[in-house]
Amino acid sequence: MTGNMNFISRSCSCSFRLFSKSHDDQESNFRSQSFSQDSFNSSFSSKSSLPPSISAMIATSTTLHHHCISTYKPNSSDILSLTLSGNHLISGSSTHIHLWPRHPATTNTTTKFISMPCNSAVKSLHILNENILISAHQDHKIQIWHINKLKIIATLPTIKDRLAKILFAKNYVEIRRHKKLTWIHHNDAVSSLAVSLDKSLIYSASWDRSFKVWRRSDFKCLESISNAHDDAINAIVLSVEGFVYTGSADKKIKVWGNNRRDKKHYLIEKLEHHKSAVNALAYDDHVSVLISGACSGVMIASERNSGGGDGGHMSVVGALLGHKKAILCVRIVGELVCSGSADKTVRLWRRSVGKSYSCLGVLEGHGGPVKCLAMAAESSGDGEEEGGGYMVYSGSLDSDIKVWKVRVPSAVEEDSMANFVS
Repeated sequence: MTGNMNFISRSCSCSFRLFSKSHDDQESNFRSQSFSQDSFNSSFSSKSSLPPSISAMIATSTTLHHHCISTYKPNSSDILSLTLSGNHLISGSSTHIHLWPRHPATTNTTTKFISMPCNSAVKSLHILNENILISAHQDHKIQIWHINKLKIIATLPTIKDRLAKILFAKNYVEIRRHKKLTWIHHNDAVSSLAVSLDKSLIYSASWDRSFKVWRRSDFKCLESISNAHDDAINAIVLSVEGFVYTGSADKKIKVWGNNRRDKKHYLIEKLEHHKSAVNALAYDDHVSVLISGACSGVMIASERNSGGGDGGHMSVVGALLGHKKAILCVRIVGELVCSGSADKTVRLWRRSVGKSYSCLGVLEGHGGPVKCLAMAAESSGDGEEEGGGYMVYSGSLDSDIKVWKVRVPSAVEEDSMANFVS
């Protein structure tokens, strides 16, 4: 199976639990990026994983309205990445980048809208602007595409950047015994991408344990943070303030700041809440919350501390439990958190008053692990957002992309239903 990913089985009820740093979890230690059936065999009791003094709030909401309105079938390749741009849904597989209609007109779609062949598996996709797409690949490269012209603008590192570094010994780093590369090269799969708020910087994270910063204007590599983690980096996200969050197979999340004088990144804090490899990150700037998903099947919500001080940069506010196997992808749109898992399901969660999260529903239908997600609030015909309406796109290792239409009831509607039932 493509992608070399490792998952662990975990039996959890759909719930939100308060979480502390002293949490003694029974999770296995393994590298997240190698797929192994043996790693599905572990299980644990979610209740026994938390101290008895910490209570659970069980989600009982069944009011989510959803249905699958279409299934895209690109080919026999695993779907590894998804993103949205204008009226397009863009998917990356082990062989191609495909562009699809964002709003499908038929129940099942087998004809590709646009297809662009790739030399290597597409691990991550990110939109730089409406016409420019960035793709990260298994073969250690990053490619910049012009969507409308269906052509590659640049491959990073660029030839110009490489020629400027190749002649000087100080630009080389040892990547393994008796082998060196210039510091601008990734030497393992590029797993994740992020773009700064002003679109001037591109960030890439890799299984080579580093993340790099590229200038958008000429695609020059400005900085490489080598050995940022002790194992593969699986995810990187940014906040509007410029903080960088990296999640790794070493079970850690690291928070990085940017020195305003020399523009270099420095480590602010290490978050060691997970007891297994961290696969996915999502950050919500509106409430300053980081959602992280791990191989254990647990997602953890950490909130930014406005005052900093002895409390650190981030504090854990809760754990989202419900998935039975590894979390592979997480997205946040508005009040909703969407998660995809090796248990072949997509779960939707809502953040409510008191920093609690409830699982609104489970989207089922994939025949393989859900590797990637895209999500957007649904718009009405006049361009206004429809209340409670969302489009969710899920890509799986079963080679399918499913398009879901979701309507989330308002708090008033939920209260009315609860009163009616009572």
